[in-house]
Amino acid sequence: MALTPRGPDRRLGPRRGDSTSRDGESWFGNFEGGTAELDVPEDPRIAAAPAPSDQEPGDSQWTASTRSGPSAERDATTFERIYRVFIAARAALGVALVVTLGVAGLLGVRPTQPLSVVSIAYAALAISMWLLPRFRRAAPPNSFARLRSPQWIATIGVDVVCFTALHLLAANSSLNYQALLVLPVLMAGILTPRLFALATAAVITLLLLASAWFGVPHGGDVTLLMTQAGLAGSGFFVITVLAGELARRLAREEMTARGSLEMARQQAQLNRLVIEEMQDGVLVVDRKGRVRAANPAARRLLAPSGMCRTAPFQLRGVPAWEGLVATVERAFGEVSWPAAGRDVVLKFDNQTHRTLRARIRFTRRREPQASEEFCVLFLEDIRNMQARSRQEKLAAMGRVSAGIAHEIRNPLAAIAQANALLSEDATDPAQRQLMSLVADNVERLKRIVDDVMEVAPGQVQNAGAIDATAHVAAVCGDWARANGVPLGEESPLRVELPPTPVGVSFDAEHLRRVLVNLLDNAWRHATGTPGSIALRLDAGHELRAFLSVLSDGTPIPADVEPYLFEPFFSTRSRGTGLGLYICRELCERYGASIEYRLRPYAGAQRNGFFVDMRRAVLSPAEASLHLT
Repeated sequence: MALTPRGPDRRLGPRRGDSTSRDGESWFGNFEGGTAELDVPEDPRIAAAPAPSDQEPGDSQWTASTRSGPSAERDATTFERIYRVFIAARAALGVALVVTLGVAGLLGVRPTQPLSVVSIAYAALAISMWLLPRFRRAAPPNSFARLRSPQWIATIGVDVVCFTALHLLAANSSLNYQALLVLPVLMAGILTPRLFALATAAVITLLLLASAWFGVPHGGDVTLLMTQAGLAGSGFFVITVLAGELARRLAREEMTARGSLEMARQQAQLNRLVIEEMQDGVLVVDRKGRVRAANPAARRLLAPSGMCRTAPFQLRGVPAWEGLVATVERAFGEVSWPAAGRDVVLKFDNQTHRTLRARIRFTRRREPQASEEFCVLFLEDIRNMQARSRQEKLAAMGRVSAGIAHEIRNPLAAIAQANALLSEDATDPAQRQLMSLVADNVERLKRIVDDVMEVAPGQVQNAGAIDATAHVAAVCGDWARANGVPLGEESPLRVELPPTPVGVSFDAEHLRRVLVNLLDNAWRHATGTPGSIALRLDAGHELRAFLSVLSDGTPIPADVEPYLFEPFFSTRSRGTGLGLYICRELCERYGASIEYRLRPYAGAQRNGFFVDMRRAVLSPAEASLHLT
């Protein structure tokens, strides 16, 4: 036996434990067309939409809908968009005022100097706020809930003062500026709380009434002027109430939409995680044979080893996928598929094939005459289906076998004791030979009973961390001495172990039993030449450790391979058929797995058994034991 240290960079087979998907392999990110791509945050939260009764006094109707949250920090809110529209409208109105002065001058109507100054000053202020990003940027909604806030003063306050001044200054002219007061009333009704909006309408109404009253000495009809001011004020109150109600309704709709969007994003991430972690392969294929989305399980099934490329990709043009292409075309042609699915055979270049059970579902549109554009394929390896069916049967049989084995122990002990008593008085050599035969078969039955009881369902103890490097080396040495296998460079057993301790989650005695069973099988079928048995322990992966035992014996036939790990299946007349079954059951107790694969080694095809174990952190005592 030769123990060869190896560096940690060499790997054995695919890393089945490494299910971490890379960037760009997302399910929904690869779906082009048919569904919109969702931007799913790392920690999605559902934004709760508070009821209007939860609104704090003094908050505007927009405050609750624009508080901190993922969407509020990323997207422009409705409040911000409306605010920018008002800023643009004020700039346009300022330009209109200046143009009106110029047109009036051309028509012979000369505005007074104060009127021109107020118009030009308002236009300059409104245009500057629209042009400069610092002033155009939306203010927090609660800033409009304070009369002293710069935002309220620079917009609504300035509009009320300027438009009222224009109305007063143009009282004796042919220009009417009273309609301009609709803008500050509308802004107040939408951007400010209801109380402030009504107060703004009331102030403007009082100013109009005062203007009408002061217009009486200039020859105006007091009744007509007061009536016009009162009607205009009433209209302002109606505009305020309607605008506020529409704004509140829009704010509630925005809160509801944002909550629904966050819920959809969360659901999209959950769906993506579920689909990516599914054991069955999932493909979304269109009529042209283009794969729009594929989860990791499907990409593994479509490749002879490892994974195929990420979606989107074309099914047509790959010889191994011709059967799958024909299946998809048939499904689109029939627009129906059996619920149980149909078998599809993939033939790869290395003369290997894989049979898949394909179940197809369609994304039916509601339009009666619409044709199917996409189909969803659920792919499952037929071997996994057969193994799952066998596993269910074996689980039931295991419970029955454990009960039978327990009942056999007592009569078996009685037979052994009676045979021992009879052998003490037996003198005839023929009788002694028969009694020896009985004793040998009793011991064989005892071993079978012990094996059955070993893997009987029961409480699984928590496994600690053991140093796989030290335990594998010790077991290999004990096994070689027990079986008379020579040691040294010409040994049939070649062992490659990492130079450092490798912590795994396993029981030491159970790992010894698994390893002895695999070495016995390998030695039984190996040629016995130097290096005919190769044992490797690979610790290159940070989460998994891989133990492999390969022999140069005749490859296991394809019709025997599906039954290797079934109980009581053996190709030897004297074999119990429990060795590999026990190995699998012991591995599953500790979150490990064992499988058979035909693999090349040193220029020859080798029967390989691979054990995939979970890594664990070693205690200081275990680490020091390896060093000594």
